[in-house]
This record gives sequence, C-alpha cells and structure tokens, in this order.
Amino acid sequence: MNIKEFSSLVDLSNYTLRYYEKIGLLKNVRRNNSGHRVYTEKDVKWVEFVIRLKETAMPLEDILRYARLREQGNSTILERQALLEQHQQSLQAYIEQQQSHLSALEDKIGLYKDGKVS
Repeated sequence: MNIKEFSSLVDLSNYTLRYYEKIGLLKNVRRNNSGHRVYTEKDVKWVEFVIRLKETAMPLEDILRYARLREQGNSTILERQALLEQHQQSLQAYIEQQQSHLSALEDKIGLYKDGKVS
C-alpha cells in the first residue's frame, strides 16, 4: 500500500511516518520503481504496536531502544521482554494513581450530590 493508504490505516500523518523512518522507528520500507514507499501488513502491525507504546506513555527513547533490539533479532528477546516488563510496571503504577484520583473525584461529587458541600 502507498503512504496515503498506510497513513489512513494507522491514523498517522505522512509527516509522522516520514519522521518515524528518519529516526529509525520504521525501517526497511520498500519502494516501488517510481521511488514511492510501499508498506506491508508487517509495517501496519509494527506501527500499531509503536502507537500503543506511545499511548501508554513509553518514552520515545525506550521505544527506539526496543526498535533497535527488535532489529537485531531473536538474540535480544530477553532484553525486549525486560524493557516491556519495566514499562508494564510503570503503566500499572500510573493506572493505580489514576484510579486513586478517580475515586477522590467520585467521593467529592458524592458530597455535592448529597448536599454536604456548599
């Protein structure tokens, strides 16, 4: 698929996709005879995973580190796993913090509803 189709499918701008290529997050993008980028289903899955990492607040530096390890192949599986496990722990702590904030807000709203706060 071309960059327009790919961009629409992964919901990222052409600019962002080119930036991902430039910084090494999206590697080995094939080109057709005209020099236009040609993306594959494998590229879709990879970018979707990158988006998931970004949306869960993994720092770009760590995403790039994961990408470099991934490119090196199976010999880096344990390192990639460890990186994802660290991120999982950070994400879990964040979720717990947000749950605590949500609970406090719900308590405050309850006070207003019960007429106990003026």
